[in-house]
Amino acid sequence: MRTNIVLDDGLVEEALAVSNIRTKRELVDRALREFVARHKRKDLMDLYGSDGIDAEYDYKAARAGDA
Repeated sequence: MRTNIVLDDGLVEEALAVSNIRTKRELVDRALREFVARHKRKDLMDLYGSDGIDAEYDYKAARAGDA
């Protein structure tokens, strides 16, 4: 998708300096991918301690057939 956005020049230059990324397009793409991944992990971690994930579940025993 093509779009025009206004970016903070200093922030872009700093992000390019601390990464191996060479283009602004790649930088924005990476930032969006990391943003989505971080929020997916957060949503998963929100399940911890709820009925979604049992804190007492022993995955090693389950793999061994002991659960």
